[in-house]
Amino acid sequence: MIEYRAPRWLAGPGPVGGNVQTIWPALFSRRFLGPRPVYTRERWTTPDADFIDVDRLAWAAEAPSADAPLLVLFHGLEGSSRSHYAEAFAHRARQLRWHYAVPHFRGCSGELNLAPRAYHSGDHEEVGWILQRLRAAHRGPMLAVGISLGGNALLRWAEEAGETAARTVRAVCAISSPLDLAAGGAAIGRGFNRLVYTRMFLRTMKPKALRKLAQHPGLFDRERLLAARDLYEFDNVFTAPLHGFRNTEDYWSRASSKPHLHRIRVSALVLNARNDPFVPAASLPRPHEVGAFVTLWQPLHGGHVGFPAGMLPGHVMTLPQAVTGWLREQL
Repeated sequence: MIEYRAPRWLAGPGPVGGNVQTIWPALFSRRFLGPRPVYTRERWTTPDADFIDVDRLAWAAEAPSADAPLLVLFHGLEGSSRSHYAEAFAHRARQLRWHYAVPHFRGCSGELNLAPRAYHSGDHEEVGWILQRLRAAHRGPMLAVGISLGGNALLRWAEEAGETAARTVRAVCAISSPLDLAAGGAAIGRGFNRLVYTRMFLRTMKPKALRKLAQHPGLFDRERLLAARDLYEFDNVFTAPLHGFRNTEDYWSRASSKPHLHRIRVSALVLNARNDPFVPAASLPRPHEVGAFVTLWQPLHGGHVGFPAGMLPGHVMTLPQAVTGWLREQL
């Protein structure tokens, strides 16, 4: 994957290649072979009397052994267990006969959560609680992958956990994560990105926020939220104040994982395509900025959680194959 190159029919210079390698795989490429992955759902009560939903891969035939690895995937912004990358990793887990679980961040499982809070890019306390609960119920080794926002939050957990992280997981991997949230926020807030990706995210985030306001009247300024035209403005009205940050700048600064990568004490793979439209290549960490536990993969191609392969319409299974290959080495 470190030398990944997009297929010729999805190649392109600069931002063109990054965008087509992001959009096409998410919408049209194959994400599994055979039957679509089937999940069983568990609802967990959180320490603050809210809930999250965890989807586990169901097995039609004999399930993996109790001591087989458990692969945990934290989805990206507004993602779920049905996101293209989540189903691709489910397919790979089925091939490897690994257990597989997708915890949903609050409000992302199809039902609005109860508490005033939602989720955010630095939600390491929530990630830690989820991992500890999964660890307590599983006999075998545990591995964790985070996609985009979920990857940054996972890295923030590993950074905060320090030496204790290895007691919970054998290794972690962050894919296409905005490690520098200010750089990512600026990139997604301008030009083509603002017209396409920002609108896509706000199309679901604003209605959720308004439903949250109906649950908890006075939680934020409705008119300011309706006027938000980018993620900076949305975070200033909703995400930052609801999760204990002063404003967007404070949130993006404190939640970014890049400044703390040297603190990680568990094997960690950080994978970012250098043509990712959300994550500027100039913002990516260099080897001297990370510690000995961190492996950087920064291929020229791939887009944002794309990494397509094969003949038209292509597939997105090369990504989970490469990542699980690295994870197996950590076992």
